[in-house]
Parts: sequence; structure tokens; C-alpha cells
Amino acid sequence: SPTYPAVDPDSTITLSGGQPRTLDPAITHGGPSGALGHIFSGLITLDAGLQIQPELAAGWDISDDGLTYIFYLRKNGAFHDGTPVTAYDVIYSWERATDPATNSATAQTYLGDIAGVNEKLRGEADTISGLRAIDDHTLEVTLAEPVVYFLSKLAYPVAFVLDENNVAQPDWEHHPNGSGPFRLLEWKDDEIMILERNAAYYLEPARVQKLIYWMGAGFPLSLYETGKIDMVSISNSTLERVQDPNDPLAGDVQIGVSMCTSTIGLNNSMPPFDDVRVRQAFNYAVNKELLIELFFGGNALPAHGSLPPGMPGYSADLEGYPFNPERARELLAEAGYPNGDGFPVVTYSTSGYGEVGEYVTAVITQWQETLNVKVAPLVIDPYTFYDELYSGNVGNIYGGGWCADYPDPQNFLDILYHSDSLQNIGRFSDPAIDKMLEEARIETDAPTRLALYADIEKRIVEEAPVVFTTHSISAVLVNPELKGYTLAPIGVRQWHRVTK
Repeated sequence: SPTYPAVDPDSTITLSGGQPRTLDPAITHGGPSGALGHIFSGLITLDAGLQIQPELAAGWDISDDGLTYIFYLRKNGAFHDGTPVTAYDVIYSWERATDPATNSATAQTYLGDIAGVNEKLRGEADTISGLRAIDDHTLEVTLAEPVVYFLSKLAYPVAFVLDENNVAQPDWEHHPNGSGPFRLLEWKDDEIMILERNAAYYLEPARVQKLIYWMGAGFPLSLYETGKIDMVSISNSTLERVQDPNDPLAGDVQIGVSMCTSTIGLNNSMPPFDDVRVRQAFNYAVNKELLIELFFGGNALPAHGSLPPGMPGYSADLEGYPFNPERARELLAEAGYPNGDGFPVVTYSTSGYGEVGEYVTAVITQWQETLNVKVAPLVIDPYTFYDELYSGNVGNIYGGGWCADYPDPQNFLDILYHSDSLQNIGRFSDPAIDKMLEEARIETDAPTRLALYADIEKRIVEEAPVVFTTHSISAVLVNPELKGYTLAPIGVRQWHRVTK
């Protein structure tokens, strides 16, 4: 086995973060960049350059028709307690994730291309027909359709591998037996989480001894300025300040475009937003440029469609919905609500702790002043917000947005707007768009496929299933002592490759 450099036993990276909703990969709504993604691992991973890299799988073969994948698991792949990871563990993990009792909101999205998964999710089968262990270290996966993005989906946590004996234990999430580059050493709720280097990691072990997530009191920026944490996200006035070359933190700032699109969700399945004219009116009534100036210090881009800059297929030519109060009022009148007369009071579900945030207040004010309608905010605890949305409690309007999990337009257009997708929270449905999305899934010629997605996005924008608002610009302060960190446009696991 290869020899790696010794690690200073006192080397530590400290980050700030909130209490994890869960450490169960099957039910998390987050990507692999946080603590969960460093404790567990899957067959493949995405590196900071967004390239597919083998992880538990040393390699794979793909059949000529694109339907069958043979994964060759590493012989030295092991859980933290030394138990070997086998093909049977992969099958257990994926069948657990797709068990209706698990109630995973992401299993269909990221594993649904495998033959038999949808039958398993519907409770019509006890096993996934498209999975077969050839032997302990060889797994055959058969897809329902030959989709070109299948491998990329396996980097999402729902595809991570779990130890069945560990999951059977009480409170197993506080004692997870993962297979990632770090193991959980300590977790005090709402205080601190400490991850320790897994020296027996089957690839190169982490380059620091501990990874600490501080969840206790203190403002992250103050914690960074006093040297208590090694990285902090910044925006608005803080970003403007540190961009001054004379500021002592100027050398610590990194800026990049995220593959994220912020939206305001609309419930397309019930009045009044089942009418496309109402949805378009609410789009035209939002002054995105003003919101960007007020709440992002100018450090965001107006969203004219779903795909963010940097995503294959992104088009700068989409006009979208510029702020146009007159057109907004015309559309609302055409829908039967001249000057807002007769328009019902609609609810806006937003995440928070009792008070309505300034951003939501500003958006509601724009709608009420432009359209003469009444919008009532409904504040939901952030800890349960997404559970409420996925259970169908979305009301009329809800806070939304999506960040890419892999660099393919399918990750936005198909996942968010196909009528059968669980991530289509607003229940937008258009049979013609569904058919085009299904065609794009199996198109293998890249230029043809991207052209098809461009047409799909244009049609989706015309239907205005959500209010498209902004594309994020990320900015972070990074301790100069950290070497190897990359501000990637997608959240990927990388703290095991950072040194200090």
C-alpha cells in the first residue's frame, strides 16, 4: 500500500455551521460538502473541478447500450471499524433509501434511473430488480433508460454506503460507522461536532487530524476575525469592505459564481397560480435589480431562467421577466383580477424564527404595491421547513431555490419541472415539456442534447412555474494557513484534501 506523509496530531480545521438536521444520507436535503459527506462515502465522488472520480468503486464498465454498469469495488474499502465494504452493502443502502418507510425525498431523484427503483418506492417490490451482486466486490447495475448523467448522481449522499449492523443500533446517527475520510468523534447538539481523521481510509487519508464544526454562540465573522474559525461566507457590506486592498482581510477573500438559482415557488396545482397569466404577472412585478442592490450589495445576477451561469446549456439570451409593472397589471387583469379586485389572499411560506425576513418583506411589498394584492407571510421553523414543503404543505407561495449537485442541465430542468419529480414542489405540469425532458434524458449527442435543453428552458420560462430571482455569487474569507481549498461552484467534499 502507498505511504503518505505524516500528519501533525494537533492540526485542526475549524468551521462554523448550524445543527445538522440529520446525519442519515438517505434523508438529508444537503450535498456532500458538510460533515455528513466527510463521514460517509459512495461509489464515486466529484472533485473540486467537478470531475467524476472513483471512490469505493475502483472503476467500472458500461455496456454499449448504456443500460448496464459493472462496478468493481476496492478490495481495501472498509467502514471505520474495519469491516470490508461489499457490493451487498451498496445494495442494502440503496434498497433502504428507496424503502417507502425511509421516506427519502431524494431517492427517486438520484437513484430513480435504476431499473426497479420506482417499483420499490411505490411499495410494489421488496428489492430493486436492477441491482445484482456478482460477488463481494463486483456490482451490476441495470438502468431503466440509458441516461448519460447516471454516474454524476451517485455523488449525492442518498447513494452513500451504510453499514446495516450500525443502522440497526439505537441512535446510530450519533455513532455512525461510515467509510469516509473522517470519523465522528464527538457531537454535542447545538454546540460542537468533531470529526477525526480516518487513518485507515482506503484512499489518501485526510491531511489534517481533526475537522471541527462550531455550532455554538458567536457571529461567524467575529469568530473568523478572532481566529476561532478558518473560513466564513461573506456578502454585502462585508464583501465590499474586504475588497478594499487596504483592508487587513483583503488577501483572505475568494469570490466565485455558484451554480445556484434562487426562486420563489408558486403552487401551480391550485388557484390562483394554476393560471399562467397570474404566474407571469407575479414575475413581472418583482424588481430583481433593486433586490440585488438592497440585499446582495450588487453581488448577484438577475435570473432570467432556471440554469445558472457556468452550467452547460446556460443561455445569456433569455429575456425572462424584467421588472414591468404595467405588463404585470395587464396580465392580472386578463386573468380576471383588474387592479387586484377579487384576488384572494395568498400565503407565502418562509423559513425563520418568528419574524418575517427583510427580503421576503421587500418582495411582498413589491407585489402588493404593484398588483394591489394581499400576501400573508407564514413563518416556518428552518429545522422543519423542507419537511413541510416535501409533505405538501406549501400554501400558495414558498421560499425556493436550487443549487446544482452535478454539472448537467438535467439537474435543474428535469428534476425541478418534470411533473413526476418529487423535487417539483410547486406541482408544475406540462405534458409537452415532460415529453421533451424524457427525450433529452436519453439523447447521447451532446450538441443535440444541449439544444434540446435550451428549447425546454425557454418553454419552462414562458410557463413561469416559479418566480426566477437571482443567481448567487459566492464569497468567502479563508485562513491563509489553509492550503488546497477551492471555492467550487458546486458543494463538493474537499476538507480531507486541505492542509494547515
